[in-house]
Amino acid sequence: MAAVTEEQQDSPMRKSSDQLKEKVSQRNEGVPDDLGEQEDYGLEFLEKEESDILNSSRNVCELLEKIREETEALEAQVVTVCSSAPPKVAAALSAAVEVRCSLDELLQREQRISNKLQQHLQGTKQWMEDLGQTCNHVDFIERSMKYLKCLHHIEELSAAVQQSLMISSVWDAIKGVESMAALDCGLNQSQCSHLRDFLRKTLCFWHNIIKDRLTSDFEKVLAQLQWPIITPNQSVTPPANHQELSSQLEGLLLQLLALQTSDDLISQKASASTQGAPPGSSSTLPPAAPPLCLPIQIMLQPLTKRFRYHFYGNRQTNSIHKPEWYLTQVLKWMENSTTFMEEKIQPVFDRSEQTISAKVALCQGLVCLVQEKVASDASRMLYDDGLFCHLVDEVLQFEKDLRSHHSYPATLPALLHILLDDAFLQKWLAVERKMAVEKMDAMLSAEGAWTSQYKDISDMDELKAPECAETFMTLLQVITERYRALPSPAAQLRFFGLQKELVDDFRIRLTQVMKEESRCPLGVRYCAILNAVNYISTILRDWGDNVFFLQLQQAAVSLGQQEVLGSVEMTEVGRLASLEGSLFDGLLSLLDRLKGDMLGRLLHFLMRDTAEKAQPYCQERWLSIPSPQDQSAMSLSSSACPMMLCVRDRLLNLHQVLSVSLFQLAWQGLAEKLDNFIYQEVILSNHFSDGGAAQLQFDMTRNLFPLFGHYCRRPENFFKHVKEACIILCLKAGSAILLKDLLKRSEQETTDFEDPSPESALNELGIFCLAPCDVLILLNLKASFPGI
Repeated sequence: MAAVTEEQQDSPMRKSSDQLKEKVSQRNEGVPDDLGEQEDYGLEFLEKEESDILNSSRNVCELLEKIREETEALEAQVVTVCSSAPPKVAAALSAAVEVRCSLDELLQREQRISNKLQQHLQGTKQWMEDLGQTCNHVDFIERSMKYLKCLHHIEELSAAVQQSLMISSVWDAIKGVESMAALDCGLNQSQCSHLRDFLRKTLCFWHNIIKDRLTSDFEKVLAQLQWPIITPNQSVTPPANHQELSSQLEGLLLQLLALQTSDDLISQKASASTQGAPPGSSSTLPPAAPPLCLPIQIMLQPLTKRFRYHFYGNRQTNSIHKPEWYLTQVLKWMENSTTFMEEKIQPVFDRSEQTISAKVALCQGLVCLVQEKVASDASRMLYDDGLFCHLVDEVLQFEKDLRSHHSYPATLPALLHILLDDAFLQKWLAVERKMAVEKMDAMLSAEGAWTSQYKDISDMDELKAPECAETFMTLLQVITERYRALPSPAAQLRFFGLQKELVDDFRIRLTQVMKEESRCPLGVRYCAILNAVNYISTILRDWGDNVFFLQLQQAAVSLGQQEVLGSVEMTEVGRLASLEGSLFDGLLSLLDRLKGDMLGRLLHFLMRDTAEKAQPYCQERWLSIPSPQDQSAMSLSSSACPMMLCVRDRLLNLHQVLSVSLFQLAWQGLAEKLDNFIYQEVILSNHFSDGGAAQLQFDMTRNLFPLFGHYCRRPENFFKHVKEACIILCLKAGSAILLKDLLKRSEQETTDFEDPSPESALNELGIFCLAPCDVLILLNLKASFPGI
């Protein structure tokens, strides 16, 4: 019954649960998926977690009550939150509405004010137009008043100058002209062209009147002082009124210097208004120098007249073939005028606190005359190489004398600037190249081209340079001296490029002649060519350390002159910039290669000749030579005599025909080749008895080595293989056996700890060049202990 009752009791619960699921599923139809999922989750939770509660009907009410309470609490929270949010939102909306209202009011006020402003402006527009016309009229009247005041001031200055001149008050007149010049500078930017022209004409009028008066008085005083000084023997006896003339001269100089400001102003305006070059001028004239002061201009007038009289027109002295006539004449005038300028003019300049050198200013004026003449003549000589070359030489000599004898400053241009014109510079380079090539042809075909000029003077003939090489380097030196004074590094580098071309051309010519003479390397001409190559490379290395070429090197790097630098890499450009290399490195490498090739040919020929003479010596019966104890006295092997005589004669011949440095290279190279030859062909190719080893050592140390002893202190150091091989071959039997045993054990790596190293044992014997394996080979060549 109990069981039945429980089943009966459980059945309503199961039914209610099933009915609840059916209702929930029916209710979930048409409900969003997320809500249906939440209810399904709730049912599953009740079935899993609260199954014990659902199984008991008594607890259902409690569960429902609990859920109801929680639901009410949640609803209360939701109501509280929903009721608190609308006031904040309402407050924000209310504030936004107020701001919008304020903005509308401001816009309306702005519109009203804008309308009132437009109305006001419309009403005052006529007033502004009337006021503008009044202001413009006032400005016009004001400008007119200033214009009239300026015009009146000009007239007052003009009247003051006129009054001063009428009463002979030159200083007051000069001050008035200076005031006009200052006013002219102030009106420089003014648009009143008529006023400026009036002022300029007034200034020029009074300036010229004062200048003419002072010029006339100054010329009279100069004439009484016997200016200009034309000849060096011109009488300069002071006149009786010397003191009065000196006082007048000083006063006129000071007045002319005071008039300088207005004169410079007029000169600048005149040059600015002049369009095009004046007749007879050239575009090749150098940059304008500072203007000359008035006293110097006046002093130059008689000299200018004389210059134009003699060196222009149809005068015989105006010869295009003789530019030295007018150049020399100008230098003489400078020389003759030096004393007058330093004693009469310069003290006045110093007292007036003028930083002007009277002598330099006079030279500057005379140089301007020469510049015009040279520019005019040079353009007529472009198609005549002889005349142009002669003009360049004379211009260079004039420039040298001007800078050295007359202390003409380097900052002022002279005549070389004219030659920097592209047409003249191209012509100069072409003439230099043409004449240099002609001279090279002549010097190489001359009769004594391959003989030294100092062959009979031993102290001066160390390089033994042939005459053609010395003439060529002299040619390059002359070219350097000609373009050294050029004021443009770029132009100097163009001439340096020409020099590089000439050196390379001469090297090619030497190579061609060398190939013709290569059949007989010991001939006089072949050795002369070798001396020439060595001489040129030696001189170029010395030039690489010269200050002028170092400056030229820096200029080439800074200007990026690829024509001079050639196809060098960035590392080489860096070396040039840091002065580690020189501009001649490319040429020196080619010359050194040619020298090395010629030395190699020479040594090959020497060694071939020596090897032929040494064949009997190589075939000597070294095993049959008796020991030294069996001989009364040792002498040179008869088979070695041809070789020794050949070496001696060749050395003497080379010493006579080669320079000191080349001969040193030659005999050292021959010694090295002889050392290898004797070691390979004589020593390693034979077996030696004790007598044979002693004879070999005697032949080498007492005969061959002394042949080279005339040229060094220790010739045996150049025959290391032969010397050390003789030491090994001449070892006593016991020492040889011990040494051989040590070397063998060292090869087998079975040496005892107490045994010395093979190197130290060989060093004790004086063996430093030969390796232990080579020593073993030599020990095996000893016939005294063949079984060991």
